[in-house]
Amino acid sequence: MASKAKKKSSHTGLKVLLLLILGMCVLAVAIIWSSLFKAYPIEGKKQMLAINQGDTYSGFIDQLAKDDKVSFPIVLKLYQKLVIKDSLKAGVYEVSDNMSIRAVLSMISDAKNAQMNRILVIEGTTFKQLIERLKKDDLVKKEVAHLPYEQLLQALNIPYTHPEGLFAPDTYFFAKGETDKKILTDLYQRQMKALDAAWQNRAEGLPYKTPYEALIMASIIEKETSIDSELEQVSGVFARRMKIGMRLQTDPTVIYGMGDTYNGNITRKDLRTPTPYNTYTINGLPPTPIALPSKKAIEATMHPDDADTLYFVATGNGGHKFSATLAEHNRAVQEYLQVLRAKKE
Repeated sequence: MASKAKKKSSHTGLKVLLLLILGMCVLAVAIIWSSLFKAYPIEGKKQMLAINQGDTYSGFIDQLAKDDKVSFPIVLKLYQKLVIKDSLKAGVYEVSDNMSIRAVLSMISDAKNAQMNRILVIEGTTFKQLIERLKKDDLVKKEVAHLPYEQLLQALNIPYTHPEGLFAPDTYFFAKGETDKKILTDLYQRQMKALDAAWQNRAEGLPYKTPYEALIMASIIEKETSIDSELEQVSGVFARRMKIGMRLQTDPTVIYGMGDTYNGNITRKDLRTPTPYNTYTINGLPPTPIALPSKKAIEATMHPDDADTLYFVATGNGGHKFSATLAEHNRAVQEYLQVLRAKKE
């Protein structure tokens, strides 16, 4: 009797175990199905999906999870690692309302599937960075990017000897396979249009003789602050310095003049070492812009504030402290250093 009861108990335990395994399999299938095979969430029948240069699958999936558009992001990441085994490709893709999440993940691994190419040109970056971006873009047909700067400008019919600052930063959408020549021409024309319009409506008494000189200043202002509300203040400081013959003494120009030797730090020796761009050692403006300035920076150059400030320094907590006298500026510098020391501690 005891043996029969034991057998019955063993069979019951086995059934329970099998049911548990079956339940876990059903649950796993349900998780995989809801993660990979349900429809990718879009509004309407079709939607464009933009993938930027440098985006990753991990970041893309995490953002979908954050927006509550997918469940179990770990399943999507495992699928990408085991099945797709490739990286995201920049471009603009068309997602229809019947596409599964799995299909979308596969689609964006191949640039040939892109409908358009999204090109992001960040304000304050350099022309060298723009060219490198175009060279690496599989959706851009290469015609001029490999040329030396002088030949490149000639090929684009641009009447300048240096390309820095001449191309407008913004987010652009071009047809897949568009040439770098057409892209650069469009960016140049947009920058010149913004510069000419701002020059025509400039304030009186500016210390700039030509629109190009104003473009040089706009690039410096762009590099000095990322806060829109400070653009006209920085513009005012530099305009007043130029009017009284005071050197600009701005670090971004020194960095630009150092070129590839810049390692992230500026030393006193660097500030004393003459280059055409070192505004601690030269009077007035450097010979060319030092970055690609935005339309906002160009407008600020043409409309500096009318304060009496001649100095500014970072606060250490975001933004800058502007001062009218050297004594005030020195106190602001000490305050900035105190903030840095406190943060270190």
